[in-house]
Amino acid sequence: MGLTSDEIVITGGKPLKGTIQVRGAKNLVTKAMVAALLGETPSELRGVPDISDVQVVRGLLEVYGVRVTSPSTGELHFDTANVEKAHFAEIDAHAGASRIPILFCGPLLHRLGEARIPDLGGCRIGDRPIDFHLDALRAFGAVVDKTYEGIYITAPNGLKGANIELPYPSVGATEQVLLTAVRAEGTTELKNAAIEPEIMDLIAILQKMGAIISVEPNRVILIEGVDRLEGYRHSALFDRNEVASWASAALVTHGDIFVEGARQSEMMTFLNVFRKVGGAFDVHDNGIRFWHPGGDLKPVTIETDVHPGFMTDWQQPLIVALTQAHGVSIVHETVYENRFGFTEALNEMGANIVVHATGLPNHPRRVARRDFEQAATITGPTPLHGAALHVPDLRGGFSHLIAALSAEGESTISNIGIISRGYEHIIEKLAALGADFVYEG
Repeated sequence: MGLTSDEIVITGGKPLKGTIQVRGAKNLVTKAMVAALLGETPSELRGVPDISDVQVVRGLLEVYGVRVTSPSTGELHFDTANVEKAHFAEIDAHAGASRIPILFCGPLLHRLGEARIPDLGGCRIGDRPIDFHLDALRAFGAVVDKTYEGIYITAPNGLKGANIELPYPSVGATEQVLLTAVRAEGTTELKNAAIEPEIMDLIAILQKMGAIISVEPNRVILIEGVDRLEGYRHSALFDRNEVASWASAALVTHGDIFVEGARQSEMMTFLNVFRKVGGAFDVHDNGIRFWHPGGDLKPVTIETDVHPGFMTDWQQPLIVALTQAHGVSIVHETVYENRFGFTEALNEMGANIVVHATGLPNHPRRVARRDFEQAATITGPTPLHGAALHVPDLRGGFSHLIAALSAEGESTISNIGIISRGYEHIIEKLAALGADFVYEG
């Protein structure tokens, strides 16, 4: 699973042209897999991408006694009839760098009465503290004990509905509350919830299982606990982040890419910015075509935000395209406090990007400032040249990849295995789009 080589050599300057397919969203599929634990009967999930994060979650489910099978490409079946306890060492061996284990807590408390969570990994893009998760679990009546091995959570008196208000509309914490509240006794009111399309798709899955969940105005979600949930059959929402990544790749390489499986409604915020920069797109029933129509790219100002704002995962690949815009672009990062680390490599390739560690306090803002906000100014156009690059994180890694594809000369990119966490069949897709590279798998 994933990339078997740690290095790829790319010769840049060739437009990417062709068709690629995106399957289910990493940020939905992995959570849907966890949700299967809540079902007393088997579940079926379709549109599953062949990425390493899916394999991590599959391994964790199997540690807990879930029988996972794949009857066809992109399809997983989950038999949860024999869920059993697991030890820290087993969990840690399968968890790897994933932060998914924290979301197992609610389902495991309902099924087993306990949950064990090892130290969490994930991309190094900021603290991403789990305090929101633990505070939410405590609100339901869970007892959290920290040990030298990790976190041990129990519910000696069962889980009860709670009134919870998140200090920030965290996607992960919202998922935690949903996966815990659906089987908790009584009603849960969640205020300041995340409402991303992946959250709505998870709610749809839970409703199929028998949950009673209503999404109210002003980011309020009400969950009425039920005694039993059945399995589900579901086709996953497409991966919005992968769509935006390939759109940016088309733009920066002067290419033309049809992304099969993309839908307009969930991409509207990105599409607006893509058009402002100077990109062109055409919406079809079965996907979206993205291309560079010629002419100069234009600078933009972007503020990342929770849905329906501009996703933080979209800004990294788009910044590569903004290095070729005529003028100064500004990107305010309001979600993670260390997401511009990847720009150092772009500057080594010839870009002119300045990171402002505490943001731009005098710049007109739409999103309220947060303490750890950063900003980046990108002045262009600046021709990029080949370089030796090391992938820092998932989205930053894809950004380095498309920078190399657009640059003059040869680039060597190491640690590319990280990219397979969220991008399915990346090597095959590059080949299908006509990229000039050498990769020994």
